[in-house]
Amino acid sequence: MSIEETPWDAAVLGMPTFEIRAFSESDLILASGKPGHYTVKVDPLSDKKMLHAYGFYYCDTLIEPCCTFERFRFHDHADFAARPAPSSERLIEICHGAFSHGRFHRDFNLDPDLANLRYDRWLESLHAEGKVLGLYHDETLCGFIAHSGGKLLLHALNEASRGKGQGKYFWSSACRKIFESGEKEITSSISASNLPILNLYASLGFRFGKAVDIYHLVVK
Repeated sequence: MSIEETPWDAAVLGMPTFEIRAFSESDLILASGKPGHYTVKVDPLSDKKMLHAYGFYYCDTLIEPCCTFERFRFHDHADFAARPAPSSERLIEICHGAFSHGRFHRDFNLDPDLANLRYDRWLESLHAEGKVLGLYHDETLCGFIAHSGGKLLLHALNEASRGKGQGKYFWSSACRKIFESGEKEITSSISASNLPILNLYASLGFRFGKAVDIYHLVVK
């Protein structure tokens, strides 16, 4: 089945949610007649005419940074550290306002508060699984990086720490821990519109792999 339910999103958005994989016109016909929120991820160079014909609209382009230990440019600093995260409540305070580049925030058919809630719930789930590192400047919590193995899934800095050139110290500390755990490569997925984080990854030695365009459809 190329149309798959995404119950984690449905629980937050209050409507049926789906991702369409390797879509065909019959999938788009089926989706356009069934209420819900739909996501399609496609190659940026693919023909989008059929998607537009059935009401799908562009939301974001995601690119995949990747780096090995040998390529990573570490910026170690004694005042910056990544440690096991504190309570999820403290981390959620950092979330709001940090994900404006995300596809759910950029989707004009969704309530921004629901987009915030989606990231809150995702962070809570990752925190419960012990997959979140807190980012500290001295003893002050400034952000977090959630990861699973070598995949950086979700990350944010608080407003006071953004735009100060500190990201390279936080990411260096967190990525060193991940490499020391035995991972050979670290990857992530970021919005191509998020130039600060794109520049951060480039400065650390990451290379950029595949890109995908994200299209959404809401059927009421």
